[in-house]
Amino acid sequence: MLSLLPLLLCIFSSTIRAAQGPSPRPSVVHVGALLTFDSTIGRVAKVAIDAAREDVNSDPAVLAGTRLDIEMRDTNCSGFLGMAEDWLSSLLDSKGPLSSYTMSTMQGIITLRQHTEESERKSDLISRWGNLTRKESGNFRLNSYGFYAYDTVWMLAKAIDSFFDDGGIISFSNDSRLQDSTAGTLHLDAMNIFNGGDLLLDKVRSTHFDGSTGVFQFDSDGNLIHPAYDIINVIGTGSRTIGYWSNYSGLSVVPPETLYTKPLNVSPSRDQLYSVIWPGETTIRPRGWVFPNNGKELKIGYPLRVGYTEFVSKSPTTDTAKGYCIDVFTAAVNLLPYAVPFKLIPFGDGHDNPNYTALVNMVATQEFDAAVGDIAIVTSRTKIVDFTQPYLSSGLVILAPIRRRKSNAWAFLQPFTLEMWCVIGILFIMIGTVVWTLEHRLNDEFRGPPRKQLITIFWFSFSTLFFAHRESTVSTLGRSVLLIWLFVVLIIQSSYTASLTSILTVQKLSTTVEGIESLRTGNGFIGFQVGSFAENYMVEELRIPRSRLKALSPEEYAGALELGSDNGGVTAIVDELGYVEIFLSKNCQFSIVGPEFTKNGWGFVFQRDSPLAVDMSTAILTLSENGDLQRIHDKWFTRAACFSESEEIDSERLSLSSFWGLFLICGISCFLALVIYLTGVIYQYIHLPSTHQQDPSSHRMPKLGRSLREFFSFLNDKEEDVQKRYSQRGHKPDGDVSVNLET
Repeated sequence: MLSLLPLLLCIFSSTIRAAQGPSPRPSVVHVGALLTFDSTIGRVAKVAIDAAREDVNSDPAVLAGTRLDIEMRDTNCSGFLGMAEDWLSSLLDSKGPLSSYTMSTMQGIITLRQHTEESERKSDLISRWGNLTRKESGNFRLNSYGFYAYDTVWMLAKAIDSFFDDGGIISFSNDSRLQDSTAGTLHLDAMNIFNGGDLLLDKVRSTHFDGSTGVFQFDSDGNLIHPAYDIINVIGTGSRTIGYWSNYSGLSVVPPETLYTKPLNVSPSRDQLYSVIWPGETTIRPRGWVFPNNGKELKIGYPLRVGYTEFVSKSPTTDTAKGYCIDVFTAAVNLLPYAVPFKLIPFGDGHDNPNYTALVNMVATQEFDAAVGDIAIVTSRTKIVDFTQPYLSSGLVILAPIRRRKSNAWAFLQPFTLEMWCVIGILFIMIGTVVWTLEHRLNDEFRGPPRKQLITIFWFSFSTLFFAHRESTVSTLGRSVLLIWLFVVLIIQSSYTASLTSILTVQKLSTTVEGIESLRTGNGFIGFQVGSFAENYMVEELRIPRSRLKALSPEEYAGALELGSDNGGVTAIVDELGYVEIFLSKNCQFSIVGPEFTKNGWGFVFQRDSPLAVDMSTAILTLSENGDLQRIHDKWFTRAACFSESEEIDSERLSLSSFWGLFLICGISCFLALVIYLTGVIYQYIHLPSTHQQDPSSHRMPKLGRSLREFFSFLNDKEEDVQKRYSQRGHKPDGDVSVNLET
């Protein structure tokens, strides 16, 4: 079958018959046209076909006296007759070739029109059916269909004229293949076929002329050669061309007829259009979502809270909604790429907190378009509505009373971490060893039997902690090391005293509730906030009898917890973390017990499949990333004043990271003192005679050849004895090598 342009298939049926019997050139040729009169294409094509018929019949050179009669019938969009509209719509659909650049023409933003060259015929046609097309949205598209229909009539007229010139005769006959084998009501044997169909088909294929849309010619497969479209940006009552599309060049800002003369460029970089101006005079592409009911305000419900009004409440002066949740919602709406008109409607009686499940159900039943507030995202609710991305994490926690308890017997170790204690112990031993080394040859208090010297090392170093060391230092190096070390000890001692004082005065607290498991298996009453999902969660998920649960308002929390379960109160309260943190900021006699045992958050509620749920989630993520979400939180909430015991003790404990700079200075001073001391001793050892060398000839031996034992024996000698031995032997080495280690 000839694959003509889709509009041809939509407009014409190949039912051609003569006014009289078979004749080489009859006086009238009747052609049937099937159109959908109430469609966009049908309305303008009907006008264009009438105009083309008049022009063909008024030109005697076309059919040589034969008149063309076109009978149009309304199909009411039945059968295959909607193919043309489907095809043209597919150009704007996600599967069409222009999917990344176009959107529905019904919005009047971007549309297509047949790309045509300017001509007198085109201008004349526009004026002839301009009044009609201007009444329609997307008038450029209507004009394109009109040009298309007009040229198609001319194409058929020229094909019929050529058909007669080649001896074609309009005649019909029965086809033996059309038989009603089932003897039904179709009566196929009564249908006739056009005998000259093949010849007419060849003439249609070979038709070539310059029409209102440009060159009108088909290839061997029956496809229009070089079809092209203008891509139009409609702006109010005006328009601008932002590019072109053709099957030869693809998308381009250069007219197709210019590209036809150049080699084909298949580079992806050639696919480009000029920027599109969207409503609001912006180049940012909108999502194109429109509100139902002609853009009426969305009815958004919010809970009329009695307690914790920081989250959401009604202003008593202006009757408007306010609070943390409202500010987050407003900030997210302002980030949307389109305007969202809405009206906030309170839900509740103003005396008790409303039932949040009932509020969610009102969104599901379309009484509200959405709901805003501290609404927890739970599984049962997500089955009937859509939630946005959580804007606040708030799982269930246990709130319980606490009591004082005595400090532990090992509290004196808590000021420092284990690593800190280990490093301090190593430093004490190191300082004792360094000072002993520097004082051993000069100070009698650091001499004696090995056992006494070992005791002296430990006693001296640890006694410096209390500045109670009895041994005096006489060497300059020893005094320098000791001075730095005493400064370190002063800092350590002061820090320890301050930290221990803080820890011993920290309130030591405990509670009989250990966690959700002990609460579930116990017998005491459990409180929950009125309207919270915590009630159903404890009954359905934790299997806690409903008889053990008590509904409380936030103002009743403190009194119920202080009374206890045995006196008409509750053992603990299960509530969301967001509420509990605000409660604890003013009630430090209570505490959170255990971790969160559910992981959920608060989100905004929308009806199922609402595009706003997705867009608002994106906006909430943007608020979180740019820091606005935290700033809104800080505006409404202050930091909690109560901390747990472990948090306070950990905050007071001193770690190695607080002292590593001080310890580094101490270590470097010890290292430098030892290097200076050993350098002087080695120099003295090399240049002074050995007490063990009796043979004068032994002086010719290398001085560094003395044994290791002799060197350590030399280290153990008093400096005073070394100087005496030197004087008795009358030996004077080169230079002044009598090193006075006291200096």
